[in-house]
Amino acid sequence: MGVMAMLMLPLLLLGISGLLFIYQEVSRLWSKSAVQNKVVVITDAISGLGKECARVFHTGGARLVLCGKNWERLENLYDALTSVADPRKQTFTPKLVLLDLADISCVQDVAKEVLDCYGCVDILINNASVKVKGPVDKISLELDKKIMDANYFGPITLTKVLLPNMISRRTGQIVLVNNIQGKFGIPFRTAYSASKHAALGFFDCLRAEVEEYDVVVSTVSPTFIRSYHVYPEQGNWESSILKFFFRKLAYGVHPEEVAEEVMRTVRRKKQEVFMANPIPKAAVYIRTFFPEFFFAVVACGVKEKLNVPEEG
Repeated sequence: MGVMAMLMLPLLLLGISGLLFIYQEVSRLWSKSAVQNKVVVITDAISGLGKECARVFHTGGARLVLCGKNWERLENLYDALTSVADPRKQTFTPKLVLLDLADISCVQDVAKEVLDCYGCVDILINNASVKVKGPVDKISLELDKKIMDANYFGPITLTKVLLPNMISRRTGQIVLVNNIQGKFGIPFRTAYSASKHAALGFFDCLRAEVEEYDVVVSTVSPTFIRSYHVYPEQGNWESSILKFFFRKLAYGVHPEEVAEEVMRTVRRKKQEVFMANPIPKAAVYIRTFFPEFFFAVVACGVKEKLNVPEEG
């Protein structure tokens, strides 16, 4: 009996692995079929995440509208997508739109251009984001306003212009790619964190307001979206709890992982997704239930940073 059990165990594991593989493939194909022929607008399509979202949705057969503030990089993305398109599958030529969300005056014109071209927008992916880091007394009010324009006023302006079309058609989905800093603030990122809090608050309210019209509002909040070639450095970080904590925050997920999660969010019509390893997730709960402890840990980190000179 024992021998039979030992022989059956590898077969059982192999069978489970096979079922998981089949499930993943079916789920992937199902995700892509969910956006077939859909008009999908992606802001800041020339960023790392924007490119990955463009790749995933283009492969899925979406009618892409790729927005970015650099025309040459938009054309490079266009060439990259069309050059790898599978002729056996139905894909559509992306439309390129020059858009800087920090320039609020042009956002409405761009949105109207998209509506005039396609007649509707099925999915809006608000991906654009501008970051700044520094002590609050060193960041000018002018820079604060620029960050708010790019990360808050730009996305909500674009959303407000496209929303009436979704409401009248009683269908559509708006996805906000946000950040963990929409959940709690991190020192030396005051303007960025404030803009992310504001954006998350806006789209949380919007979700409730448009539910009766069958318009879905989703938020996807990773820790940080790292660049393609940035990986955690080796070192004795664990000697400091705070350094270990911020290391876990600083080296986030790869753009490809976030893009795949955005696709799953669209297919399953999820309302909120929080992409993080256990350390940042625990930080969110600690901030909620033990705020004084959380503030004390963060304050100690600030003192340590100010007292210890940076290398180089």
